[in-house]
Amino acid sequence: HVQLVESGGGSVQAGGSLRLSCQASGFSFSFYGMSWARQAPGKALEWLSTISGGRTTYAESVKGRFTISRDNTKDMLYLQLNNLTADDTAVYYCRRDIGPYLGQGTQVTVS
Repeated sequence: HVQLVESGGGSVQAGGSLRLSCQASGFSFSFYGMSWARQAPGKALEWLSTISGGRTTYAESVKGRFTISRDNTKDMLYLQLNNLTADDTAVYYCRRDIGPYLGQGTQVTVS
């Protein structure tokens, strides 16, 4: 069955960086577009970025600060978060776009 397990979240000061990882299993990872999304307290789920067929797209709110990447040999998805602000505080989710499937999330707190 499809499993997505995020890691790498934590607490960081404003201006800092984090690298989130997502280990995928249960499907042919390289065949699927993958995304990152986040949910801040009291807010709806927000799409952040997608990587598919070698192309990447970003929400305006994170463009230039976040970078999505993947390693198909390891079934891994990544999100590099730079220049973080308090508005980036949220639970971050890895998503397989067809399904869709979400992981359990990893908390990012920026103070």
